[in-house]
Amino acid sequence: MESASRKEKPKQRDTSTRGDRAKQKTAQQELKHRQRAEIYALNKVMTELEQQQFEAFCKRMQSKGE
Repeated sequence: MESASRKEKPKQRDTSTRGDRAKQKTAQQELKHRQRAEIYALNKVMTELEQQQFEAFCKRMQSKGE
């Protein structure tokens, strides 16, 4: 009987370890998704800023030429 109870304990630990690993994997995926969304948002803002600066530069160049 003791050998049967000893065999059950590693299974319980293994199950909890699997649950912890699954939670860590899910948390890692959520973090990666959030970081990716932030990068895309930052990229959009930077692209818009670059476009505004380019348009301002073009206007300055046109006014100098006239």
